[in-house]
Amino acid sequence: MKPIYSDILKELRRDRKLTQKDMGDLMGISQTTYCDYENGVRRMPLAMLSFLADTLDTSTDYILGRTPEMRPYPKRTAKS
Repeated sequence: MKPIYSDILKELRRDRKLTQKDMGDLMGISQTTYCDYENGVRRMPLAMLSFLADTLDTSTDYILGRTPEMRPYPKRTAKS
């Protein structure tokens, strides 16, 4: 069973008219490695998930299918 984020990543990428190669280039990885993440063949490291959420202007919870809300959360600010 492929992870739910596979379809979500594909949707986000296509909505932005990006190819898998474009995504690999943005992430500093090969197109094949990105394809493996998108198809659920390879588990994505947490740092990559966070980078994707920031790059695609969404939240990690949206990518993981934990919320239907696509907008990212407000960023945490450092306390004085």
